[in-house]
Amino acid sequence: MAVCQEFRIESEIIPKIASHFAGGIGNTGSVCGAVIGATMAIGLRKEKGNTKEEWLRSLEVTQEFRRRFEAEMSTINCRELTGADLSTVAGIEQFMNSDIPQKVCFPAVSTAYRIVLEILKESR
Repeated sequence: MAVCQEFRIESEIIPKIASHFAGGIGNTGSVCGAVIGATMAIGLRKEKGNTKEEWLRSLEVTQEFRRRFEAEMSTINCRELTGADLSTVAGIEQFMNSDIPQKVCFPAVSTAYRIVLEILKESR
């Protein structure tokens, strides 16, 4: 959403689409929601082109995002980032009562935002 605000993209549907990214795709521990959101933001800003070659070149932006995010955060997977099993009620409660959101999730979102802005500005 922050990227949408940065580039003045308004849509009622984007928050709805993004609402289930938390916990690594609906608390499954898979890909970090910040990574998915950043990937969506890249898609909103970068055209896929009209040819296969243009489309493949456009995907390089996402590949670069992933490379930079993973270099800074060590992984793109929620469970590996947080060490939490969010697929259970007990795991969610333990997570919510810990400092993991402040120490891991907020920095992951901040890192994703910073990197995606850098990449989008570089690739203009």
